[in-house]
Amino acid sequence: MKIWVDADSCPVVVKEILYRAAKRTEVQLTLIANQELSTPLSSNITSVQVHPGFDVADEEIIKRSEPGDLVITSDIPLAAQVIEKGGHVLSPRGEMYTKENIGARLNMRDFLDTMRSSGIEMSGGPAAFNQHDKQEFANQLDRFLTKFS
Repeated sequence: MKIWVDADSCPVVVKEILYRAAKRTEVQLTLIANQELSTPLSSNITSVQVHPGFDVADEEIIKRSEPGDLVITSDIPLAAQVIEKGGHVLSPRGEMYTKENIGARLNMRDFLDTMRSSGIEMSGGPAAFNQHDKQEFANQLDRFLTKFS
């Protein structure tokens, strides 16, 4: 089992939790991004810089990940592809995406995109990442690693 991170939009605090977990469990951790990333010196922590472009990092994660791997992302279409491929997905806010809930998340995302495309003004967006999100992510990651590694 490996952990793959959609690192362009991943909060720094989540990356730090992942670095500690990878060192503790010796699970291979790979961050994939459109920009150069600095990661701690460790034989099981790496980063991959892909070419700039829409969904290039997502496509690289899909190409490299295997059934049973864990992907960290808040990108719902990427999460759906990973689940379809037999992988596991955890959002940076600590939500596990599963076969049971990903369809509803995709439908909501598509609905909101349609609303925005039709000119309906939508204010807001996700709340700022906070301490609760950090704790929920750390707890879910720990549960997952205990169960699957």
